[in-house]
Amino acid sequence: SVSSIVPESCLLIVVGLLVGGLIKGVGEKPPILKSDIFFLFLLPPIILDAGYFLPLRPFTENLGTILIFAVVGTLWNAFFLGGLMYAVCQLGGPGLNHIGLLANLLFGSIISAVDPVAVLAVFEEIHINELLHILVFGESLLNDAVTVVLYHLFEEFANFEQVTILDIILGFLSFFVVSLGGVLVGVIYGVIAAFTSRFTSHIRVIEPLFVFLYSYMAYLSAELFHLSGIMALIAAGVVMRPYVEANISHKSHTTIKYFLKMWSSVSETLIFIFLGVSTVAGHHYWNWTFVISTLFFCLIARVLGVLVLTWFINKFRIVKLTPKDQFIIAYGGLRGAIAFSLGYLLDYEHFSMRDMFLTAIITVIFFTVFVQGMTIRPLVDLLAVKKKQETKRSINEEIHTQFLDHLLTGIEDICGHYGHHHWKDKLNRFNKKYVKKCLIAGERSKEPQLIAFYHKMEMKQAIELVESGGIGKIPSAVSTVSIQNINPQTLPLERVIPALSKDKEEEIRKILRTNLQKTRQRLRSYNRHTLVADPYEEAWNQMLLRRQKARQLEQKMNNYLTVPAHRLDSPTMSRARIGSDPLAYEPKEDSENLPIITIDPASPQSPESVDLMSEEPKGCSGLPPSPEEDEEGLVMRVKEPSSPGTDDVFTPGTGDSPSNQRMLRCLSDPGPRPEPEEGEPFIPKGQ
Repeated sequence: SVSSIVPESCLLIVVGLLVGGLIKGVGEKPPILKSDIFFLFLLPPIILDAGYFLPLRPFTENLGTILIFAVVGTLWNAFFLGGLMYAVCQLGGPGLNHIGLLANLLFGSIISAVDPVAVLAVFEEIHINELLHILVFGESLLNDAVTVVLYHLFEEFANFEQVTILDIILGFLSFFVVSLGGVLVGVIYGVIAAFTSRFTSHIRVIEPLFVFLYSYMAYLSAELFHLSGIMALIAAGVVMRPYVEANISHKSHTTIKYFLKMWSSVSETLIFIFLGVSTVAGHHYWNWTFVISTLFFCLIARVLGVLVLTWFINKFRIVKLTPKDQFIIAYGGLRGAIAFSLGYLLDYEHFSMRDMFLTAIITVIFFTVFVQGMTIRPLVDLLAVKKKQETKRSINEEIHTQFLDHLLTGIEDICGHYGHHHWKDKLNRFNKKYVKKCLIAGERSKEPQLIAFYHKMEMKQAIELVESGGIGKIPSAVSTVSIQNINPQTLPLERVIPALSKDKEEEIRKILRTNLQKTRQRLRSYNRHTLVADPYEEAWNQMLLRRQKARQLEQKMNNYLTVPAHRLDSPTMSRARIGSDPLAYEPKEDSENLPIITIDPASPQSPESVDLMSEEPKGCSGLPPSPEEDEEGLVMRVKEPSSPGTDDVFTPGTGDSPSNQRMLRCLSDPGPRPEPEEGEPFIPKGQ
């Protein structure tokens, strides 16, 4: 009941205080958390656990925001706090006047960094949403490089008689060396670990050992050259995990997972207990002005830094950080054992005020862990901040996630904008084409991501089924493959589910690889200066112009048809009478001069379908008129439909010649209608 209100880290510090008090009461000297023990044995398991199981997708999507908070935010806190504390020391009386600017800047660099151990201990208990958790926790991981550089920089500058401009420039460049060097060391050891796991199929017992061994060697190698050991561990864990898990057995994976969790939990417990014991055992020098000023300026610097940086970041973010998010980020800036260990490393010869620094550091740690750590949960509930939703990923979600990734990559290609989706796609292609073939053994190097995810999800379902004792009734969602992996002795000769042959399965994989993984090869970046001319564009424009001229000609002819003619028996008058009232029209006996009207049967109701260009008197066709044609009046031929791709206005059809098929109708006949019972005229009145 107490742990639901008070965080576990606070309870462990209280236990450490009680243990230290008992040891001191007995008359013995309590042990102090030495920096070597902390940095070499207690910190690496916690960082490796965080790096190996780091949620990579939200981390990479918010990497820009995390880096701004970790680098710019930490630099701002260190210099703002160091400068103000130097002013306080100059105004604080005789006890503080001897503390110079470099000593205050060194103190500011120690106390300004957010501690990953404290953040993990508090944020995992309140189940904050994934975005806020990865922002604060990612900042606490990546600010190690800034802290290491500033700490060693000011420590070296304190020994110099005079600091030159060259020293400052070299100090600035050392930040890139420390951070990027640590990442490079981690990547190298991660690749070596993945390559080693490729050849461990016959000795499964030592597979977890290689993961721990290479990770710890990455940390020690980085610390040996004063690089960032934390960034080396994170890089090693992130790089090796996808390849190692594809090579090792399921039992080895379970061993790595639970051993890392246990190891990090033990280290975290020891760190907080030793913090309490060291508080009782250490030498303290209490100065009200220095301690209260440190605590106050720490809070002010954190709040101002988050507000200013978030205002700048929100200009570039699609999902903006709300004021509630900003409050949680500022309130979650907890300090912990890293600051205490760095303060403990200070040398008495060059820093005579070390005891006062340690007292102020412990005060800030206790305030952030106890006050902020205990009140952040009720504040999250009060502000109704979104909590983390524990949901299992499904095949449907995985398919849609991949689809959206490819869609956004295609959109970036069309726009000619090389965003993070473009580079992520490039990295995935390089990984699948070269890296997987070298680091993953067997056929799994060629397995698509979707099918690999499906097998992983099957395995989880099967394990849950076995643990729940429901092995007797297997649901249809769990395939026999998963049960085979757990009970190898019941391995059948062929796979039962999915019920596909090897050829069919390979065909499905080929389809997935072709259609899901290679969208960028079918797309070209858009650039208005390098557009390729369309060969059909000019032909289409000519065709449209000809059709437009034909419509204008038809409109002129229709207007002309409405004008009364001078001669009553002219063809123009005949067309006018047909347009006005075809039923009342009675042709003269002299029908030799009547025109032949070719009609389009596709739309016989429209007067625009009359082909005015093919009208000709029967006498001009070269054939003598038959008596049947004299009796039946107008001759209307069917216009055959044009072939696709040709111009239906100016391309002559085969039905235009008099010798082809004809359709003879009397003027009183309503024409070829699909519904002849309606009795409408062939050409409606008034058109």
